Amino acid sequence: MDDFTRILTQSLAELIAPTTAAFALAAIGLNLHFGYTGLLNMGQAGFMLLGAYGFGIATIAGAPFLLALLVAIGAGIVFALILGIPTLKLRGDYLAIVTISAAEIVRWLGRSTVFQEWTGGASGLLGKTYKESFQALSFLPEGRTAIGPLEYINNGSDSWWTRLFAWGLVLLAVLFVWLVTRSPWGRVLKGIREDEDAVRALGKNVYAMKMQALVLGGALGALGGVLYVLPSAITPDAMGRTMTFFTWTVLLLGGAATLFGPVLGSMLFFFVYMALRTGMRTGLGDVLGSTKVEQIGGILVGVTLMLLVIFRPQGILGNKKELAFHGH
Repeated sequence: MDDFTRILTQSLAELIAPTTAAFALAAIGLNLHFGYTGLLNMGQAGFMLLGAYGFGIATIAGAPFLLALLVAIGAGIVFALILGIPTLKLRGDYLAIVTISAAEIVRWLGRSTVFQEWTGGASGLLGKTYKESFQALSFLPEGRTAIGPLEYINNGSDSWWTRLFAWGLVLLAVLFVWLVTRSPWGRVLKGIREDEDAVRALGKNVYAMKMQALVLGGALGALGGVLYVLPSAITPDAMGRTMTFFTWTVLLLGGAATLFGPVLGSMLFFFVYMALRTGMRTGLGDVLGSTKVEQIGGILVGVTLMLLVIFRPQGILGNKKELAFHGH
């Protein structure tokens, strides 16, 4: 019974973890790309890593927290422009190839010794070098607080303050997407997803609209990267292909082209993923070892994504009439 309680508590903790919020925010950005506009961005991890580097490097250079956040957003915007200008006039598959390659280039540049002075190379940047300005903003008293079975320090890396800020940012992003997708601009985006030639025939600049969607989603992805590194450190290898893969799983699980799909998908995905990993470690850890448990967890995520795409491409909250994979 104790094992079951421990597994449940760890899984509940994952529901509100800053990492879960980071993936929710990245998936909200990806939702603007894919769900609303039909852009196949396979390199969201690149936006997240650039956002994290922008924030970390700016903070270490002495920038206040809000300015460092703006630098992170700026990094995401520049990356979107570099990717979008040559590819958005092409059909969707080309963007997928370019984005997955570009995200890998960003990761390898982060790892390389060329920029080691700023990025820390393969070792990355230690959390203590860029977290102080964020922690200084906390209005919570010192000490620890327990809410139900979950207990954390009020201030610090793995704290209630980090969680409050992370989920507050996710709520703001949801509100932002709600406002823009209800606007005429948002309705044109959905039109581009369904039939861009028809939208072009109406006199709309499809290229400009796609670019705007790519920039906005990329900026949200960059902010997701900031949330991801606030409780930990900036390491390029932690923000690679697997991160994009998880972000897609989160989006498709919750439902693309839905407002709360990315948030629900992220919470459900990480709750189940943590329950599986902790359960396997408890039950099979002695037999398999922790490395194999992680590998089996990754395999199960892959199988889940395949089954989602085959049997329920619209996700939990999605509407099949509005969005299906064959529409792209």
